[in-house]
Formats: sequence, structure tokens, C-alpha cells
Amino acid sequence: MFETSLTNKRIAKNTLLLYFRMIFMMLVSLYTSRVILEALGVEDFGVYNVVGGVVSMFGFLNSAMSSSTQRYITFELGRGVMGEQQKVFTTSVQIHMFIALIVVLLGETVGLWFLENKMVIDQSRHSAAFWVFQCSVLTMAVSIISVPYNAIIIAHEKMSAFAYISVVEVVLKLCIVFLLLVTPFDKLIFYAVLLLVVQLMVRVIYGSYCNRHFKETKLRCIWDKSMFKEMMGFAGWNLIGNCASILSTQGVNILLNIFFGPTVNAARGVAVQVQNAVLQFSQNFQTALNPQITKNYAKGDREAMYKLIIRSSRFSFFLLFFLSLPIFLMTQEVLELWLKRVPDYSAVFLKISLMIVTVDAMVNPLMVAATATGHVRHYQTIVGGVVMLITPVAYVALKLGAAPPAVFVVHFIVCVVAAIARIYILKSLIGLSVRNYMTQVGKNLLMVILVGVPLPLSLYYFVTPDNFLRMVSLGVVCMLSVAMAVYSVGMDVNEKKFVTDQFVKKFNCKK
Repeated sequence: MFETSLTNKRIAKNTLLLYFRMIFMMLVSLYTSRVILEALGVEDFGVYNVVGGVVSMFGFLNSAMSSSTQRYITFELGRGVMGEQQKVFTTSVQIHMFIALIVVLLGETVGLWFLENKMVIDQSRHSAAFWVFQCSVLTMAVSIISVPYNAIIIAHEKMSAFAYISVVEVVLKLCIVFLLLVTPFDKLIFYAVLLLVVQLMVRVIYGSYCNRHFKETKLRCIWDKSMFKEMMGFAGWNLIGNCASILSTQGVNILLNIFFGPTVNAARGVAVQVQNAVLQFSQNFQTALNPQITKNYAKGDREAMYKLIIRSSRFSFFLLFFLSLPIFLMTQEVLELWLKRVPDYSAVFLKISLMIVTVDAMVNPLMVAATATGHVRHYQTIVGGVVMLITPVAYVALKLGAAPPAVFVVHFIVCVVAAIARIYILKSLIGLSVRNYMTQVGKNLLMVILVGVPLPLSLYYFVTPDNFLRMVSLGVVCMLSVAMAVYSVGMDVNEKKFVTDQFVKKFNCKK
């Protein structure tokens, strides 16, 4: 009981630290996105998004290996064997250096050919797009090499360091924005070069912190063939899921470019900026909780693992729904308040994107649990196979004359199917009860929606005039309505008691 209490306190503390980080990063990110769109213009902003998307597609190897690295490092920390921790970390660094080299080679061959021959970019901006591509490839390589260091910080649950370094990164990116406004050079190229410089600086900071605080990060000149094969074998099956994920995002981005040009990519870029800002709320909560799911599996405590999965799924949805509802109802108004020029289709792209990330965030704990077992072949084959359908189905829809939002509708439908598949796969993988999950997650979420939505929806359609005061009032009503719905029908008895006790404690302290 005492150990559980300490674990809960650590999760709560880490979550709060990550939220402070997230709020700061979100505010700065939304501001910088607005200024960057204004400074670059709609077309250059779209060029940067789609060129960066092509480069990130070559990061599928890194994405697969990242989850493998995080799993093995966290698992060995749960076991507590220092020698194995050092072996895993050293092997993961070697693998990521190898992956970085492969990504650079792929980028400079296949990627460069695709940029020059297939992308729809104005002839006058081809030179700028080339240099953006080169900087993006190098930025990706540096990011890949940083993965083991990020993983070790998260595995040790040192979220304060993770938060502070992220704040430094955001401040540096804010400086880029101010430099972008005064530079006499080509703004698109200048922006890409400065992002590369920031990535290099952050990489040095992460490495210095880890070498100073964690013994296992002292690299040794060893080559453990069995560990290499084990980690690569695990990553090999994750490769299916990560390829599917990248195709579902960047593949769709490239389709939009081929069929409609960079201005529609700019609209998607705007939607993704807001989507990512909202998604940070659940990601921070999950980042604090995920190591405990893996560690409980490593210790053999299945019941604790089940409780964490269900709680993480529910509260990830609650957090996103809390923020998404006001944005969903007032999408156009929010975008017009944020941006001086709102690209066409931005509002509808954002609405559907919010629905997609809400579903994905809710079932993400299931993926963490599957990864913790180390047996991901069945999971990745089925889920990855389903998600891979997004791009070809979207292509067919566009070929038949569908409008740009159709690709997002396809994405949402496939995500729902994949979410259902995940639940049933976890039943066979870890013995998760489908009935318990649907009762404690699905039923609660449906009740929160039914109770929390009617009042804000009524106010949106019947309250006038359409001005800033109405936006603020409706936003407050949305959040209060969702919060009350979560407390009344979304929480179990123990969770309500915890919230009530915390509220009473804070109130008594102030008195």
C-alpha cells in the first residue's frame, strides 16, 4: 500500500511538471506558428510542411526503434540489474547511429529524387525547397541519435529535467521567430537552418545531463550481438505499425500536395499545429504513467497494470474532450482569432483531426501494454495492417473526385476500426477483459459526452451576437460542463473521493 501511494504521488508530481512544460510550450508554439505563417506566407509555409513531411517518412526506422529502446530501458530499470541497463543503453546508441546513417542515405537518394520529380512546388521556390530538405535530413539524423537519451530520462521518471530541457528548446525556437522577422536572407532557408542549430544544441544538453546523472549512460566499447538481435527483432515488428503511422500522416500530406498543391498543405499544417497543442495534454499524462505500466508488467503485477491501462484510457479521453469541445464548436472563430490569414479548409481539417487524436490517445495505453510484453508481432501485424489502409483508400477517394476533407474522414473511420482491434488483441496478449474495458472506459466516455455536450451545444446555436465575449463565455461553459460530467458520471467512487479530498485539503490550507 505504501509503495502504491509513493507511485501515485510520483505519477502526480511528474504529470504536474509535464503540464507546466506543456502550457508554456503550447502558448509559445501557437504564437510562433502564427508569426511563422505570416513571415513565410501561405505557400512557403505549405512547402516547409510538405518537404519536412517527406523527410519524416524516412524516420519510420527510428520510430520503430524508439519504442523498442523505451521498452527495453524501462523494463531493465524495473528489474534493477545495472549491468543489463548499461548493455541495453550502449546497444541502443549503436543502433540509432546506424539508423541515422541509413536515413541520411535514403534522404539523399530516394527523398531527393521524389522532391525533384514528384512534388508540386513553384519553380521559383525549388532552390529553397532543396536547402530546406537538406537541413531537415540533418535535423532528423540529430533527433534520431538523441532517442536513447530521451528514453533514459523518461524511464527514470526524471520529468523535471525533461520539462526544463524542453522549455529551453522552446525558448530557442522563439528566438528563431524574432530573427526570422528581421533577417535579410531567404526566410524559408533561414528558418530551416536555425531549426537544425537548435536541434544540435538540445542534443548536447540531453547528452550532458544523462552522462552526469545516470551511470548506465557511460558508453562502453562493447558489441553485444544477442542484445542487438533481440532489440532489432522487437523493432522489426514495430516497423509495421510505425510505417503505417507515417503513411497515415505524411502519406496523406503528400496526396494533398499532389492533388491540390501547397496551399492545402498549409491548411493541414495549421490544423496539425492546434491538434498537437491539444494532444500535449493527454501525452503529458501518459508520459508520466507509461513507465509504470511497463514496470508493473516486468514485476508480474497484472492487476496493477490493468488498472493503469483503464485509468489512462479514460483520463486521456477526458483531458482531450475537455479542451477539444470548445475548439470543435468554435473552430473558425478560434482560427480567425489566432491567425491573420486562415488557409481554406483549415477549420474542417481541424475538426476531424481533433476527433482522430481523441480516439488515438484513448487507446494508446493499449499499445504501451502490448509493447511491455515484448510480443508485438500479432499486435503490429493486425493494427498496422488496418492503419495502412488510410493512404490507399484516401487516394481512391481523391481520384474519384472527393474534396480534401475526405482524406481526414477516411483516417477517422480507420482509426475507430483499429481501436476496436487493439482491445481484442490485448485480451489474448495480456488477458485484459474486453467487458471490463468497455464498461469502465467505453460506457463512462459515452455518459460524459451525453451529459457534457447538450448545454454548450445549445448556447452555441442560440446565443448571439457572435463576438469575443461570446467565445470566452462559451469556452468557459464548455469546460465547466465537461468537468461536471466527468466528475458526476465519468469517475468511479475512489476517484471522486480522491478529488474531493484534494479539494478540501487545498481549501483548508487557504483558510
